[in-house]
Amino acid sequence: MFIGELSKRTGVSTRSLRYYEQQGLLLPQRRSSGYREFDDSDMDTVRRIRILLGAGLNTDLIREMLPCMADEGAILAPTCEEMNRDLKVERERLSSSIEQLQGAHAMLSSIIHAGEQVTGATA
Repeated sequence: MFIGELSKRTGVSTRSLRYYEQQGLLLPQRRSSGYREFDDSDMDTVRRIRILLGAGLNTDLIREMLPCMADEGAILAPTCEEMNRDLKVERERLSSSIEQLQGAHAMLSSIIHAGEQVTGATA
């Protein structure tokens, strides 16, 4: 199938599919005309990419992890032991980012509240 068909079947834009290819996440065959040709298995790969992106992983890490991911129903499971360790490190990074954002949110709320006290306005 061509990129337009893969886009329709997966609900992912052709622009994103080209980006995935550029990042080495998708490896379509090329016809002599230069057109990309995708297999049905590429639909599963796109689904895996979307799940991993949704989990907050970057494309470099996804490229490493794709060969070590197995479908377990609606979720993916790492099949390589070292990937599980990398996922735990990434989860810690996300937890730290969440804590920083929560702190920034609390500080902003305090600033807004203080401004309301000074001006008598409410938001």
